[in-house]
Amino acid sequence: MPYLKGALIEYGSGLVGPIPNIVIFQFNPETVTRTIQIPNRRLTTGSGGASLEAHQGGEPPVETVSVVAKFSAADKLNDNNILARAVGIGPQLAALEKMVFPGGKISGLIGAALDAIGDAVFGGSSKKKGPEKPIPRQKYPRILFIWGLTRVLPVTIESMTITEEQYDSLLNPIQAEVNIGLAITPVSNCSDDEIGKGAYQYSSMAKEVLAMSNLVNTAGQIMDLIPF
Repeated sequence: MPYLKGALIEYGSGLVGPIPNIVIFQFNPETVTRTIQIPNRRLTTGSGGASLEAHQGGEPPVETVSVVAKFSAADKLNDNNILARAVGIGPQLAALEKMVFPGGKISGLIGAALDAIGDAVFGGSSKKKGPEKPIPRQKYPRILFIWGLTRVLPVTIESMTITEEQYDSLLNPIQAEVNIGLAITPVSNCSDDEIGKGAYQYSSMAKEVLAMSNLVNTAGQIMDLIPF
């Protein structure tokens, strides 16, 4: 059976086209901490329409995930890998950092070109109508967190702490530990993110199947729980 590795994959908005960025964990994190934040569901009193029954659903729970990924250039340095000799584990760390920031230099150049075209069309800012407002053109990356066969989840990176632990003679990092905080983000049906929607639906269905299969484990114990 193949040894699976976890990964973070940045992807575009369509189902076709190249994957812009991918980081496969060199060493699978030893632990994955999952926190499910449950909104306050206490019974509210009062006669207003905002009153909720104790069992009535409100805001959905929010799940966050924390992993610690470790990277080392030791093996590649022993194999005299040219890239590792030149920059250590810089490429892996740069790929992770790229998933945190919106767009890139190319996106910025395109935005500047659009501004120049707008100035030419409108004859400069003096002829523009209404208050000036920046037009957001850069979007944060869309990311999948892959952890095994049943968890392929759309996420946003909420925090990232990079601890560089060792360096080579050129001060390139050759060993590092990265603490990554993720938030699972259900994708709206109105979104154009078909990949994210499909991944979330697939993982939700897998969880439902796992929960139902638990009945097989408990079927023989149910009668022992009933006192009559």
